[in-house]
Amino acid sequence: MVMFLERQSVKSCILRSVGYDDAMKNLEIEFHSGLVYQYSGVPSKVYADLISSSAVGKYFSDKVRNRFRAKQLVV
Repeated sequence: MVMFLERQSVKSCILRSVGYDDAMKNLEIEFHSGLVYQYSGVPSKVYADLISSSAVGKYFSDKVRNRFRAKQLVV
């Protein structure tokens, strides 16, 4: 059974919501497509910068995607 993190909505063309587990350093991203991915080993500063960014989708593409190990979670 997959446990999802509590996520908060973000204003983005590609991302719907974002959650973070500080103890595990896991970042969970829900896309508008409905897909959910979990990125591991993400520093808390990256999460804080992501959710406070004025361009959340661009920050995600530049600083998270292809930089951290990701796995798709089954919804």
